[in-house]
Amino acid sequence: MLDIKFVRENPQVVDAAMEARHGSWDREKFFELEAERRSTIAQVEALQAARNKASKEIGALMREGKRDEADQLKAQVAADKSRISQLEDRRGQVEQELHDLMSRIPNIPDASVPEGKDDSENVEVRKWGTPRQFDFEAKAHWDLGPELGIIDFERGVKIAGSRFYLLGGMGARLERALINFFVDMHIKAGFKEWWPPVITNAETLYGTGQLPKFEDDLFHVEPNLYLIPTAEVMLTNIHRDEVINGDKLPLKYTAFTPCFREEAGSAGRDTRGIIRVHEFDKVEMVKFARPEDSMNQLEAMTHEAELCLQALGLPYHVVTLCSGDLGFSAAKTYDLEVWLPSYHNYKEISSCSNCWDFQARRANIRYKDPSEFKGTRYVHTLNGSGLAVGRAMAAIIENYQNEDGTVTVPEALVPYMGGVTLITPEESINA
Repeated sequence: MLDIKFVRENPQVVDAAMEARHGSWDREKFFELEAERRSTIAQVEALQAARNKASKEIGALMREGKRDEADQLKAQVAADKSRISQLEDRRGQVEQELHDLMSRIPNIPDASVPEGKDDSENVEVRKWGTPRQFDFEAKAHWDLGPELGIIDFERGVKIAGSRFYLLGGMGARLERALINFFVDMHIKAGFKEWWPPVITNAETLYGTGQLPKFEDDLFHVEPNLYLIPTAEVMLTNIHRDEVINGDKLPLKYTAFTPCFREEAGSAGRDTRGIIRVHEFDKVEMVKFARPEDSMNQLEAMTHEAELCLQALGLPYHVVTLCSGDLGFSAAKTYDLEVWLPSYHNYKEISSCSNCWDFQARRANIRYKDPSEFKGTRYVHTLNGSGLAVGRAMAAIIENYQNEDGTVTVPEALVPYMGGVTLITPEESINA
């Protein structure tokens, strides 16, 4: 959430940010509510001052024996008390409306974010690796996976529904290997591992910005409980309503979780394979940083995700998201996109974002450093995929496939696969 004082004093900055995002905000409503809030406060303060003055006069009148005049003032005080209560109630309603309006305004893009309308205008920063040139007809993972007996789409749909799938045999083992490999990579880089719940409440989702704006993308369990869309939600909210000692920053957290998304509005996009599904595994990174260090931490986080792809030998490139493609909470985002032969293109496998104090303000996460300043300040929060496991699996199957229909296991994963170096077709379980 943006600082309401900043918005009030710099509406032109918010105007420019929303224009860059190709969105809008209700500026007129904001200032209408702000004016009413200030007017209500002024009226309450005036009535309270009048009440205090009248209370003193009542005492003096009673001592002078002027009971009738005192009773008149008492009636006025009672009326003022009732009016104050009404105004306080209205002030609460106005502040709630103002809060709801503010909670739907996205973050302001950093000055370094390129302007653009959508993902077609994202800017490539760098490339790593060379896409493989096959001397045979390469297959897509949605064909090769079932042929190997490691991905079963039909049974996944049967037991759960559309956009779900099953992994069997070496497919299940490869998923587990990737999870452990990614987590170990981050632990070596100094991240603390967590094992959070996969069900969360509305307050937690509000803190990271999924609610109220993106409720349609969430799976509901109960009215106030949801399946998590990413471990970012849980890791960031670990310190909700807390004050962190400044000498502990940056804090670096990681966690593996299954993730659940309704994928509302994505009909027709990536419907084949395991690229865009309702449930998927992901290893997440989250950082809490000092404001002056957060951009450095974003570069470091992006590098940490890149190291995972480099260790797997998967070609990728890094792009800076343009203003029109930037996520709701992010001030700046780098996407890592891995090469997928079936698409003849790169596909997102990680997003690394700096949210500045946007999430920290919503979740009330602050830090203190008495040697530098009095009181507390909001931390900056960062998050990044390290990596999306299903997409990594799809990339391995496609990039490491062989002409005979087998798949070579990347060298870095062999220890996690129990020494298996080649995935071969498994015996069919069909009757």
